Amino acid sequence: MTTKDTVAGTVAPRALVGALAAYEVEIPRAAVDLSNNTSAFGVAPAVLDVIRSARAEHLVSYPSAYSGTLREAIAAHVGVEARAVMVGCGSDDVLDCTFRTFAGDGRSAAILDPTFVMARIFALTNGLHPIPVPLRADRDVDADAVLATRASVTYLCSPNNPTANSLSRDAVARIVARASGVVMIDEAYAEYGGESWASRAPELGNVVVLRTFSKAFGLAGLRVGYGVASPALIAELEKVRGPYKVTSIGEQAALAALSDDGLAWMRDAVARTRELRDRFLESLQKAGLAPLSSVTNFVLVPVPDAVRAARTLGEHGIGVRALPRLRGIGDALRISVGVWPHLERVVAVLAGMA
Repeated sequence: MTTKDTVAGTVAPRALVGALAAYEVEIPRAAVDLSNNTSAFGVAPAVLDVIRSARAEHLVSYPSAYSGTLREAIAAHVGVEARAVMVGCGSDDVLDCTFRTFAGDGRSAAILDPTFVMARIFALTNGLHPIPVPLRADRDVDADAVLATRASVTYLCSPNNPTANSLSRDAVARIVARASGVVMIDEAYAEYGGESWASRAPELGNVVVLRTFSKAFGLAGLRVGYGVASPALIAELEKVRGPYKVTSIGEQAALAALSDDGLAWMRDAVARTRELRDRFLESLQKAGLAPLSSVTNFVLVPVPDAVRAARTLGEHGIGVRALPRLRGIGDALRISVGVWPHLERVVAVLAGMA
Protein backbone atom coordinates (compact mmCIF):
# COMPACT_ATOMS: atom_id res chain seq x y z
CA MET A 1 0.00 0.00 0.00
CA THR A 2 1.47 3.37 -1.00
CA THR A 3 0.81 6.82 0.44
CA LYS A 4 -1.61 7.35 -2.45
CA ASP A 5 -3.76 4.54 -1.05
CA THR A 6 -4.28 6.29 2.29
CA VAL A 7 -5.95 9.52 3.27
CA ALA A 8 -5.63 10.72 6.88
CA GLY A 9 -4.97 7.19 8.11
CA THR A 10 -7.83 5.63 6.18
CA VAL A 11 -7.83 3.75 2.90
CA ALA A 12 -8.76 5.45 -0.35
CA PRO A 13 -11.65 3.84 -2.25
CA ARG A 14 -9.53 2.58 -5.15
CA ALA A 15 -7.42 0.39 -2.84
CA LEU A 16 -10.55 -1.32 -1.53
CA VAL A 17 -12.00 -1.67 -5.01
CA GLY A 18 -8.85 -3.48 -6.05
CA ALA A 19 -8.96 -5.74 -3.00
CA LEU A 20 -12.56 -6.70 -3.66
CA ALA A 21 -12.21 -7.19 -7.42
CA ALA A 22 -11.09 -10.81 -7.25
CA TYR A 23 -13.81 -11.66 -4.73
CA GLU A 24 -16.96 -10.13 -6.15
CA VAL A 25 -16.84 -11.36 -9.74
CA GLU A 26 -20.16 -10.53 -11.38
CA ILE A 27 -22.05 -13.81 -11.80
CA PRO A 28 -25.83 -13.96 -12.41
CA ARG A 29 -27.85 -14.84 -9.31
CA ALA A 30 -28.79 -18.52 -9.35
CA ALA A 31 -31.61 -20.53 -7.79
CA VAL A 32 -29.15 -22.75 -5.91
CA ASP A 33 -26.39 -20.92 -4.03
CA LEU A 34 -23.19 -22.93 -3.58
CA SER A 35 -20.98 -19.84 -3.35
CA ASN A 36 -20.84 -18.92 0.34
CA ASN A 37 -19.99 -22.16 2.18
CA THR A 38 -23.12 -22.02 4.32
CA SER A 39 -25.04 -24.98 5.72
CA ALA A 40 -26.72 -27.35 3.26
CA PHE A 41 -28.98 -28.68 6.02
CA GLY A 42 -30.58 -25.58 7.52
CA VAL A 43 -30.40 -25.16 11.29
CA ALA A 44 -31.04 -27.31 14.34
CA PRO A 45 -34.70 -27.71 15.39
CA ALA A 46 -33.73 -26.26 18.77
CA VAL A 47 -32.64 -23.06 17.02
CA LEU A 48 -35.85 -22.85 14.99
CA ASP A 49 -37.86 -23.24 18.19
CA VAL A 50 -36.10 -20.21 19.67
CA ILE A 51 -36.73 -18.07 16.61
CA ARG A 52 -40.39 -19.08 16.36
CA SER A 53 -40.97 -18.29 20.02
CA ALA A 54 -39.45 -14.79 19.80
CA ARG A 55 -41.65 -12.16 21.45
CA ALA A 56 -42.03 -8.43 20.93
CA GLU A 57 -39.66 -7.59 23.78
CA HIS A 58 -36.86 -9.35 21.92
CA LEU A 59 -37.28 -6.78 19.16
CA VAL A 60 -37.99 -3.54 21.04
CA SER A 61 -35.36 -4.00 23.76
CA TYR A 62 -31.61 -3.79 23.39
CA PRO A 63 -29.65 -7.04 23.75
CA SER A 64 -27.08 -7.53 26.51
CA ALA A 65 -24.16 -5.20 25.93
CA TYR A 66 -21.40 -7.84 25.78
CA SER A 67 -23.37 -11.11 25.51
CA GLY A 68 -22.31 -12.38 28.93
CA THR A 69 -24.53 -15.46 28.95
CA LEU A 70 -23.40 -16.49 25.49
CA ARG A 71 -19.75 -15.94 26.41
CA GLU A 72 -20.17 -18.34 29.31
CA ALA A 73 -21.78 -20.97 27.07
CA ILE A 74 -19.04 -20.63 24.46
CA ALA A 75 -16.37 -20.84 27.16
CA ALA A 76 -17.87 -24.09 28.44
CA HIS A 77 -18.02 -25.44 24.86
CA VAL A 78 -14.39 -24.57 24.12
CA GLY A 79 -13.02 -25.40 27.57
CA VAL A 80 -11.79 -21.97 28.66
CA GLU A 81 -12.92 -19.30 31.11
CA ALA A 82 -15.49 -16.72 30.04
CA ARG A 83 -12.95 -13.89 30.31
CA ALA A 84 -11.07 -15.55 27.43
CA VAL A 85 -14.01 -15.17 25.03
CA MET A 86 -15.19 -12.21 22.96
CA VAL A 87 -18.45 -12.33 21.01
CA GLY A 88 -19.01 -10.34 17.82
CA CYS A 89 -21.19 -9.72 14.80
CA GLY A 90 -19.77 -12.73 12.99
CA SER A 91 -16.11 -13.72 13.29
CA ASP A 92 -15.42 -10.90 10.80
CA ASP A 93 -16.15 -8.49 13.64
CA VAL A 94 -13.44 -10.03 15.82
CA LEU A 95 -11.07 -10.03 12.82
CA ASP A 96 -11.75 -6.33 12.27
CA CYS A 97 -11.32 -5.49 15.96
CA THR A 98 -7.98 -7.29 16.13
CA PHE A 99 -6.57 -5.39 13.17
CA ARG A 100 -7.90 -2.12 14.60
CA THR A 101 -6.37 -2.81 18.02
CA PHE A 102 -2.88 -3.31 16.64
CA ALA A 103 -2.96 -0.82 13.78
CA GLY A 104 -0.65 2.19 13.73
CA ASP A 105 1.70 4.20 11.57
CA GLY A 106 4.08 1.95 9.67
CA ARG A 107 2.56 -1.28 10.97
CA SER A 108 1.93 -4.27 8.75
CA ALA A 109 -0.12 -7.46 8.58
CA ALA A 110 1.19 -10.76 7.23
CA ILE A 111 -1.59 -12.46 5.25
CA LEU A 112 -1.40 -15.77 3.41
CA ASP A 113 -1.94 -15.74 -0.35
CA PRO A 114 -4.42 -17.04 -1.23
CA THR A 115 -6.65 -16.89 1.82
CA PHE A 116 -9.91 -15.33 3.05
CA VAL A 117 -10.09 -12.09 1.08
CA MET A 118 -11.68 -10.06 3.90
CA ALA A 119 -8.47 -10.31 5.91
CA ARG A 120 -6.68 -8.05 3.43
CA ILE A 121 -9.68 -5.73 3.22
CA PHE A 122 -9.92 -5.30 7.00
CA ALA A 123 -6.16 -4.74 7.19
CA LEU A 124 -6.46 -1.98 4.59
CA THR A 125 -9.48 -0.30 6.18
CA ASN A 126 -7.62 -0.17 9.50
CA GLY A 127 -4.52 1.42 7.98
CA LEU A 128 -2.23 -1.63 8.10
CA HIS A 129 0.08 -2.50 5.23
CA PRO A 130 -0.87 -6.03 4.07
CA ILE A 131 2.09 -8.25 3.19
CA PRO A 132 1.05 -11.27 1.09
CA VAL A 133 2.89 -14.47 1.97
CA PRO A 134 2.50 -17.15 -0.73
CA LEU A 135 1.55 -20.63 0.38
CA ARG A 136 4.04 -23.39 -0.28
CA ALA A 137 3.48 -25.75 -3.19
CA ASP A 138 1.85 -28.24 -0.80
CA ARG A 139 -0.60 -25.49 0.32
CA ASP A 140 0.97 -25.28 3.79
CA VAL A 141 2.10 -22.02 5.36
CA ASP A 142 5.71 -20.99 4.84
CA ALA A 143 6.62 -20.27 8.47
CA ASP A 144 10.00 -18.71 7.65
CA ALA A 145 8.44 -16.31 5.13
CA VAL A 146 5.74 -15.28 7.61
CA LEU A 147 8.26 -14.66 10.39
CA ALA A 148 10.51 -12.68 8.05
CA THR A 149 7.78 -10.03 7.65
CA ARG A 150 8.03 -9.10 11.35
CA ALA A 151 4.40 -8.03 11.06
CA SER A 152 2.38 -6.49 13.88
CA VAL A 153 -0.44 -8.92 13.08
CA THR A 154 -0.28 -12.29 11.34
CA TYR A 155 -3.45 -13.79 9.87
CA LEU A 156 -3.61 -17.56 9.41
CA CYS A 157 -6.74 -19.36 8.22
CA SER A 158 -6.90 -23.06 9.07
CA PRO A 159 -8.60 -24.81 7.40
CA ASN A 160 -7.76 -22.24 4.77
CA ASN A 161 -10.32 -20.57 2.53
CA PRO A 162 -10.21 -21.07 -0.45
CA THR A 163 -7.62 -23.89 -0.60
CA ALA A 164 -9.68 -26.14 1.76
CA ASN A 165 -6.69 -27.59 3.63
CA SER A 166 -5.47 -27.34 7.20
CA LEU A 167 -2.14 -25.71 7.95
CA SER A 168 0.35 -28.04 9.61
CA ARG A 169 0.54 -27.94 13.39
CA ASP A 170 4.35 -27.63 13.43
CA ALA A 171 4.37 -24.63 11.08
CA VAL A 172 1.64 -22.81 13.01
CA ALA A 173 3.35 -23.59 16.33
CA ARG A 174 6.63 -22.15 15.02
CA ILE A 175 4.90 -18.94 13.95
CA VAL A 176 3.10 -18.61 17.27
CA ALA A 177 6.34 -19.13 19.22
CA ARG A 178 8.42 -16.63 17.21
CA ALA A 179 6.00 -14.04 15.79
CA SER A 180 6.80 -10.38 16.42
CA GLY A 181 3.15 -9.54 17.11
CA VAL A 182 -0.29 -11.04 17.48
CA VAL A 183 -1.27 -14.16 15.54
CA MET A 184 -4.87 -14.64 14.41
CA ILE A 185 -5.95 -18.19 13.60
CA ASP A 186 -9.26 -18.20 11.73
CA GLU A 187 -11.05 -21.49 12.37
CA ALA A 188 -14.34 -20.81 10.60
CA TYR A 189 -14.30 -24.37 9.19
CA ALA A 190 -12.78 -26.18 12.17
CA GLU A 191 -15.92 -28.25 12.83
CA TYR A 192 -15.38 -29.99 9.48
CA GLY A 193 -11.74 -30.94 10.01
CA GLY A 194 -8.32 -29.88 11.16
CA GLU A 195 -6.78 -29.14 14.50
CA SER A 196 -8.19 -26.40 16.73
CA TRP A 197 -6.06 -24.01 18.75
CA ALA A 198 -9.02 -22.50 20.61
CA SER A 199 -8.58 -24.23 23.97
CA ARG A 200 -4.84 -23.38 24.01
CA ALA A 201 -5.16 -19.73 22.93
CA PRO A 202 -5.58 -18.23 26.42
CA GLU A 203 -2.27 -19.65 27.68
CA LEU A 204 -0.33 -18.65 24.56
CA GLY A 205 -0.81 -14.92 25.13
CA ASN A 206 -0.27 -13.69 21.55
CA VAL A 207 -2.96 -15.77 19.79
CA VAL A 208 -6.57 -14.91 18.89
CA VAL A 209 -8.61 -17.82 17.54
CA LEU A 210 -11.65 -16.84 15.46
CA ARG A 211 -14.72 -19.10 15.36
CA THR A 212 -18.21 -18.68 13.88
CA PHE A 213 -21.78 -19.97 14.02
CA SER A 214 -22.19 -19.17 10.31
CA LYS A 215 -20.94 -22.43 8.80
CA ALA A 216 -21.47 -25.75 10.61
CA PHE A 217 -24.22 -24.32 12.86
CA GLY A 218 -26.12 -22.75 9.96
CA LEU A 219 -26.56 -19.27 11.47
CA ALA A 220 -24.94 -17.13 8.76
CA GLY A 221 -28.01 -14.88 8.56
CA LEU A 222 -27.83 -14.04 12.27
CA ARG A 223 -24.13 -13.01 12.27
CA VAL A 224 -22.72 -14.49 15.47
CA GLY A 225 -19.04 -15.23 15.90
CA TYR A 226 -16.45 -15.20 18.63
CA GLY A 227 -12.78 -14.97 19.49
CA VAL A 228 -10.75 -16.88 22.08
CA ALA A 229 -7.55 -15.42 23.55
CA SER A 230 -5.91 -14.63 26.86
CA PRO A 231 -8.15 -12.52 29.14
CA ALA A 232 -5.65 -9.64 28.86
CA LEU A 233 -5.78 -9.74 25.07
CA ILE A 234 -9.58 -10.01 25.02
CA ALA A 235 -9.74 -6.93 27.26
CA GLU A 236 -7.70 -4.98 24.71
CA LEU A 237 -9.87 -6.12 21.80
CA GLU A 238 -13.06 -5.17 23.61
CA LYS A 239 -11.85 -1.58 23.94
CA VAL A 240 -12.52 -1.16 20.22
CA ARG A 241 -15.46 -3.55 19.92
CA GLY A 242 -18.32 -1.50 21.30
CA PRO A 243 -21.52 -2.86 22.89
CA TYR A 244 -24.62 -4.52 21.38
CA LYS A 245 -22.84 -6.38 18.59
CA VAL A 246 -25.08 -9.48 18.79
CA THR A 247 -28.87 -9.22 18.58
CA SER A 248 -31.14 -10.71 21.24
CA ILE A 249 -32.46 -13.34 18.83
CA GLY A 250 -28.96 -14.07 17.55
CA GLU A 251 -27.73 -14.65 21.09
CA GLN A 252 -30.65 -16.95 21.95
CA ALA A 253 -30.18 -18.88 18.69
CA ALA A 254 -26.47 -19.37 19.39
CA LEU A 255 -27.25 -20.59 22.90
CA ALA A 256 -29.70 -23.11 21.44
CA ALA A 257 -27.04 -24.20 18.92
CA LEU A 258 -24.73 -24.99 21.85
CA SER A 259 -27.34 -27.02 23.71
CA ASP A 260 -27.04 -30.81 23.74
CA ASP A 261 -29.68 -31.07 21.01
CA GLY A 262 -28.07 -28.32 18.96
CA LEU A 263 -24.60 -29.85 19.14
CA ALA A 264 -25.91 -33.31 18.26
CA TRP A 265 -27.64 -31.84 15.19
CA MET A 266 -24.48 -29.98 14.16
CA ARG A 267 -22.29 -33.08 14.43
CA ASP A 268 -24.74 -35.09 12.33
CA ALA A 269 -24.86 -32.33 9.68
CA VAL A 270 -21.04 -32.21 9.61
CA ALA A 271 -20.85 -35.99 9.14
CA ARG A 272 -23.32 -35.84 6.23
CA THR A 273 -21.40 -32.93 4.70
CA ARG A 274 -18.14 -34.87 4.82
CA GLU A 275 -19.75 -37.86 3.10
CA LEU A 276 -21.16 -35.64 0.35
CA ARG A 277 -17.85 -33.81 -0.03
CA ASP A 278 -15.89 -37.02 -0.52
CA ARG A 279 -18.46 -38.32 -3.00
CA PHE A 280 -18.32 -35.00 -4.85
CA LEU A 281 -14.51 -35.08 -5.02
CA GLU A 282 -14.57 -38.61 -6.40
CA SER A 283 -17.17 -37.71 -9.03
CA LEU A 284 -15.20 -34.64 -10.14
CA GLN A 285 -12.07 -36.75 -10.52
CA LYS A 286 -13.93 -39.38 -12.55
CA ALA A 287 -15.17 -36.56 -14.81
CA GLY A 288 -11.58 -35.62 -15.62
CA LEU A 289 -11.26 -32.63 -13.28
CA ALA A 290 -8.57 -32.17 -10.63
CA PRO A 291 -10.19 -30.78 -7.44
CA LEU A 292 -7.93 -30.08 -4.50
CA SER A 293 -8.33 -32.30 -1.45
CA SER A 294 -10.59 -30.77 1.19
CA VAL A 295 -11.21 -30.94 4.95
CA THR A 296 -13.94 -28.29 4.78
CA ASN A 297 -17.51 -27.94 3.51
CA PHE A 298 -16.33 -26.67 0.12
CA VAL A 299 -14.13 -27.83 -2.73
CA LEU A 300 -11.70 -25.84 -4.86
CA VAL A 301 -11.69 -26.91 -8.51
CA PRO A 302 -9.04 -25.51 -10.90
CA VAL A 303 -10.55 -24.67 -14.30
CA PRO A 304 -9.21 -22.96 -17.45
CA ASP A 305 -11.57 -19.96 -17.15
CA ALA A 306 -13.23 -19.44 -13.77
CA VAL A 307 -15.59 -16.66 -14.83
CA ARG A 308 -16.83 -18.55 -17.90
CA ALA A 309 -17.33 -21.74 -15.86
CA ALA A 310 -19.20 -19.91 -13.10
CA ARG A 311 -21.45 -18.15 -15.59
CA THR A 312 -22.21 -21.43 -17.33
CA LEU A 313 -23.13 -23.04 -14.01
CA GLY A 314 -25.27 -19.97 -13.27
CA GLU A 315 -27.16 -20.55 -16.50
CA HIS A 316 -27.92 -24.03 -15.17
CA GLY A 317 -29.22 -22.60 -11.90
CA ILE A 318 -26.13 -23.14 -9.71
CA GLY A 319 -24.19 -20.27 -8.15
CA VAL A 320 -20.51 -20.83 -7.28
CA ARG A 321 -17.58 -18.56 -6.47
CA ALA A 322 -15.29 -17.70 -9.39
CA LEU A 323 -11.70 -17.09 -8.27
CA PRO A 324 -9.52 -15.98 -11.19
CA ARG A 325 -5.72 -16.04 -11.01
CA LEU A 326 -5.19 -17.53 -7.56
CA ARG A 327 -1.51 -17.49 -6.71
CA GLY A 328 0.03 -20.92 -7.27
CA ILE A 329 -3.26 -22.35 -8.58
CA GLY A 330 -4.58 -20.22 -11.42
CA ASP A 331 -8.29 -19.94 -12.18
CA ALA A 332 -10.54 -21.99 -9.91
CA LEU A 333 -14.11 -22.40 -8.68
CA ARG A 334 -14.93 -22.59 -5.00
CA ILE A 335 -17.99 -24.79 -4.64
CA SER A 336 -19.87 -25.32 -1.39
CA VAL A 337 -21.00 -28.83 -0.52
CA GLY A 338 -24.76 -28.95 -1.03
CA VAL A 339 -27.25 -31.77 -1.41
CA TRP A 340 -26.34 -34.47 -3.92
CA PRO A 341 -28.72 -33.58 -6.81
CA HIS A 342 -27.15 -30.09 -6.93
CA LEU A 343 -23.59 -31.43 -6.76
CA GLU A 344 -24.39 -33.98 -9.44
CA ARG A 345 -25.58 -31.14 -11.69
CA VAL A 346 -22.30 -29.29 -11.09
CA VAL A 347 -20.29 -32.33 -12.16
CA ALA A 348 -22.37 -32.79 -15.30
CA VAL A 349 -22.01 -29.15 -16.36
CA LEU A 350 -18.25 -29.00 -15.72
CA ALA A 351 -17.71 -32.32 -17.44
CA GLY A 352 -19.58 -30.97 -20.45
CA MET A 353 -17.23 -27.99 -20.61
CA ALA A 354 -14.06 -30.08 -20.53
